[in-house]
Amino acid sequence: MPPKGKHRRPKNNRVTRGFAIASTGGAALALPLTAAGTATATPAVAPAVAVAKPAAAPAAAPAALPRAATPVTYAVVAGDTLYGIATDHSVSGGWKKLYEDNKKAIGDDPSLIRPGLKLTIGAKAPAAARAATDRADRSEQRTALKPVAAKTYPNNLDGWIRESLDIMAERGIPGSYEGIHRNIMRESSGNPLAINNWDSNAAAGTPSKGLLQVIDPTFRAYHVPGTSFDPYDPVANITAACNYAAARYGSIDNVNGPY
Repeated sequence: MPPKGKHRRPKNNRVTRGFAIASTGGAALALPLTAAGTATATPAVAPAVAVAKPAAAPAAAPAALPRAATPVTYAVVAGDTLYGIATDHSVSGGWKKLYEDNKKAIGDDPSLIRPGLKLTIGAKAPAAARAATDRADRSEQRTALKPVAAKTYPNNLDGWIRESLDIMAERGIPGSYEGIHRNIMRESSGNPLAINNWDSNAAAGTPSKGLLQVIDPTFRAYHVPGTSFDPYDPVANITAACNYAAARYGSIDNVNGPY
């Protein structure tokens, strides 16, 4: 039997507590560690923190390409000029550019454009901006709808000659302003009511009349359609006389005396 004495308190295993610092990103977590005796517990693993990735920026849409300019076909009407057409259609380079692009159709004289002649506007020009193209398209549409104002001429010798030249151009009758004016001044001094009552034609009953002193049989034979049947009418007289001169002399420009 063991000797009496104080009961000895059994030794208890010391529990050691510590803290492990786990760091996730910028946040620090204090995690308890428990050890039995000298054994050290395995540190707990901190849960993984999912990091969201920024959404990718949407791809930029490709830039729209400018629409190519569409050439406009224009039909010449009575009274048109290359200058007027170029101005109405905002042709870059003006009437000279328009003539350059259509020289094959027009010919060597840019002042002679006949009704019905087809002109191409913008055929050789660089691609235009969308606004300019749309404007040209609208202009083409309006051409068929908008009535064209009739060309007017002053009621004097200059106006009569210019109107006659336009009619002659439509009919293919040759002649120039200078040639017509020169012969008018010799024959009648510019008086549309002039009449010769003393020469051989007058003696035969067919006096010479008007600006270019045409007798009635010649006026009727060479009358130009669309003009007055009155031989004293300035434009009718000029065009009939030039038509006759073209048939007999090649052109009124070749007439330098009585004819």
